[in-house]
Amino acid sequence: MNLLVEINHLVHKRTDDLLELTEDMEKEISNALGHGPQDEILSSAFKLRITRGDIQTLRNYHWLNDEVINFYMNLLVERNKRQGYPALYAFSTFFYPKLKSGGYQAVKRWKKGSKVHWSLVAIDLRKRCLKYLDSMGQKGHRICEILLQYLQDESKTKRNIDLNLLEWTHYSMKPQEILQQLNGSNCGMFTCKYADYISRDKPITFTQHQMPLFRKKMVWEILHQQLL
Repeated sequence: MNLLVEINHLVHKRTDDLLELTEDMEKEISNALGHGPQDEILSSAFKLRITRGDIQTLRNYHWLNDEVINFYMNLLVERNKRQGYPALYAFSTFFYPKLKSGGYQAVKRWKKGSKVHWSLVAIDLRKRCLKYLDSMGQKGHRICEILLQYLQDESKTKRNIDLNLLEWTHYSMKPQEILQQLNGSNCGMFTCKYADYISRDKPITFTQHQMPLFRKKMVWEILHQQLL
C-alpha cells in the first residue's frame, strides 16, 4: 500500500529535528503508550479518530497503521498552509490501492470529500516528476506509471487539458540515494519522515537511530494535533 504526496512550489524552511522532549512530554507520551482501553479516542481531527490502539502502533518495533499515517500526513498539510511553506496535498493511504484496482473512475471524487510495507510517491508539479521512495530499496516503476496516468485523467476531467507526458519523468530512488531502514518495522516511520523532509524541500538526512525519538514525537504531535 502506497502513500502519495503531491507538492507544488517548494520553499526551504528549516526546523530543529534534534528537539529534545521535556519531562512532561515524556510522561504524556508514556501514558498514551501505556495500558488503557484500546478503543479510547485520544485525538480527533481531519475527520479521523485516533484510538489508544492506534497510538500504540508507535511503540518501538511496531508497524504504523493507516490511521496514524493518515493523521500525520494531515498534520504536514496543515503546517504547510502557513506562509513560507509549499502548497501540499497528501492522499489517503487507501487512494493508491483503490486506483490500482478500480481505475480512475474509482477515485475521481477522492479529493472531495494489518501489516503492510509502506513507501512514498512524491509528485513535484514544478519539475513535472514523480519520485518513488522506499526504505527497503524496492522499485516503483509500475506504481509511478499508474499515478502518472491518474494525473493525465485528472487533468482531462478537471481542466479539460491533456498533459504532455513527454514532459514528465518518474524515478525510483536508489538505496544509496536515500536512507534505508535497518529493521523490518520502521517502513511507516521512514515514509512519514520522507514526506516531512520533502515537503520542506529539505535533504533527507535523518537516520535509523533517530526513529525512537521520532516515534515519541509523533505520539505527542498526534495528541496535540500540531508538529514540533
